[in-house]
Amino acid sequence: MLYELLFPLRDQFSPFNLFQYITFRAASAAMLALIICFFLGPKIIQMLHNRQIGEEIREQGPESHHAKKGTPTMGGLIILFAVILPTFLFANLQNPFVQIIMVTVIWMGIIGFLDDYLKVVKKMKKGLIARYKMIGQILLGLLVAIWIQYTPEFKDVWSVTSVPFLKNVEINFGLLYPLFVIIVITGTSNAVNLTDGLDGLAAGLLAIAFGVFGAIAYITGRVDFSDYLNILYLPGAGELAVFASAIAGACLGYLWFNAAPAEVFMGDIGSLSTGAALGTMAILLKKEFLLLIIGGVFVWEAISVILQVGYFRWTKKATGVGKRLFLMAPIHHHFELKGWPESRVVIRFWIIGILLALFSLTTFKIR
Repeated sequence: MLYELLFPLRDQFSPFNLFQYITFRAASAAMLALIICFFLGPKIIQMLHNRQIGEEIREQGPESHHAKKGTPTMGGLIILFAVILPTFLFANLQNPFVQIIMVTVIWMGIIGFLDDYLKVVKKMKKGLIARYKMIGQILLGLLVAIWIQYTPEFKDVWSVTSVPFLKNVEINFGLLYPLFVIIVITGTSNAVNLTDGLDGLAAGLLAIAFGVFGAIAYITGRVDFSDYLNILYLPGAGELAVFASAIAGACLGYLWFNAAPAEVFMGDIGSLSTGAALGTMAILLKKEFLLLIIGGVFVWEAISVILQVGYFRWTKKATGVGKRLFLMAPIHHHFELKGWPESRVVIRFWIIGILLALFSLTTFKIR
């Protein structure tokens, strides 16, 4: 909004010329997101306290987590406010990349809010029924796929994705692309949701991942940089750097309150919306396979659950007694039960996330 309002006035007031630079607007969005978190965070936490909107801890979870019962949840509201406002102020709202990513965040934020509301306010144990949640994710995936197909910036590449490590190699999914988009968005949003089980774990990993995708968005939207690195050039994609900076800043600001011992939990409103945004950024930048590296910890968490459930069912069918592959899934609970303090698990997973993020950037030259 400020871009549309102030940049045209640059001839009357030269400092407004700064708004033409994505780097300036991205940095401004990140700083504003942090300020919003610091200002709104205590107010939202107090509101959740007053309304007794507290987390219910599952009985089969680690015993150390029972002390967290009653901690305010739905803290994802802090992230959403800190993402939406800076993006509206500093991004080019006429840009289709920004429009798609904002619809994604708001869409999944509403679904996450309904799930949290039903669980913690209406005391419905399962919250929003899983199939309804899945329907919401599938419809979002279809919307994003169709929107991309009819967006001029994606002409001739709407169903294409790039492959890391391979020079000038792209996969064209053709008519199967909408299914691919649905899998990426659904998988990523659920993976982040599964990872959000320890104080600060998901927020820190999200800040790392969005920081990397912000840099990739900036490069992808520059014809000179994309040509030098021999990656797909998408005009207008640079505006996603503003959104990525805002959400990275929001996650860091939220981490101020979510670091152990957490004052507030993200809830599905935060994990589903940020996870869907991460998947959608990968889709918009044609880096869906690179997401497997950048979000490697999220992938690891999701696979651990799939393996645990699959192994339990297979052994039960084969022997009559179900066995577990891990002490508990997702995998972060496995390490907790092995005796790792919660803070050690979180920091080590962050370190792995940073290493994967740095490795993902090397793929642009290792070909």
